[in-house]
Amino acid sequence: MKFDPVTSRDNPALVRLRKLTADANGYRKAGSVWVEGDHLLRAALHRGWRPALVVLTEAALQDAALAALAQTAPRALVVPTALFKGLSALESPAQIGAELTLPDAPAIDANVASVVLDRLQDAGNVGAILRSAAAFGVRQVLAIKGTAALWSPKVLRAGQGAHFGLRLIEGLAADDLAALAVPLIATSSHTDQRLHGVTLPSPCAWVMGHEGQGVSAELMARCALTVGIPQPGGEESLNVAAAAAICLYESHRQRC
Repeated sequence: MKFDPVTSRDNPALVRLRKLTADANGYRKAGSVWVEGDHLLRAALHRGWRPALVVLTEAALQDAALAALAQTAPRALVVPTALFKGLSALESPAQIGAELTLPDAPAIDANVASVVLDRLQDAGNVGAILRSAAAFGVRQVLAIKGTAALWSPKVLRAGQGAHFGLRLIEGLAADDLAALAVPLIATSSHTDQRLHGVTLPSPCAWVMGHEGQGVSAELMARCALTVGIPQPGGEESLNVAAAAAICLYESHRQRC
C-alpha cells in the first residue's frame, strides 16, 4: 500500500475526522468512529474489524510495528505530530489512529445473556461496564435512550477495546425490552434477597440504572428478580460500574 504524506490541516480527510472526534454523537451521522492508539486498533483487528483509514505520525512510520498496523487499511495518511494532535483528545496523543466503519445496528437477540443500561450518564461507567460484560462472556448490551453514546470517544477509550466483541444496541425504549426472552434482574437496597444467596436464572439480563436515580420504576416493574449486594462496611458506596462487575461475576460463577 501507499503512505500518503499530508502537511495541511485543511486536508479533507483530516477536517472530517476532526469533526467526528469533536462530537460525541458524530458517529451516528458519519457511520464511523475514530479510535486512537495501537491498543484499540489491535483490539479491533483481533475481532475481525478492518480500518477504512489510518492516520499516523511521521515518527510512527519509522516504527516497524506501527507501520505494519497502518498497512491493514486501504489508505494511510502520514502527518506531522502537530496535525495528529488536532485529532486527539488525549493529554499525550498517541502516534496512530484509525477510522472504523460501523456496521448496521443489529436486532435484539432474544435469548442471550445481556446487560441493560438505563440512562447511565458517565462515559467512564459505561465503558467499564462494557469491559466487564466482555470479560464475563456477556455479548449483548442494550442501552435505553438517555444513556451516554456508546461509540463516543470517551466511552470508546474507557471500553479499552471491549466494544469490538459486543453486540451493542442503543436508543431503546423500555418497551423494546419486550423482545427479550430472558428474565430481567436488577439490584435494589429494598430487598431481603442477597446476590450470593439466590440461584440466578441463566441466561438473564442485568439492568444497571442511572448513577443518581437508579433503575426507573418502569424498568423495575419488568424485572423478574431484584437482589441486594451485601456491603458490610455500612455504606451504600458501590458505584454502578462496580455493582455491574460484581453481578456479572456472580452470574458467571453460578454458570460454571
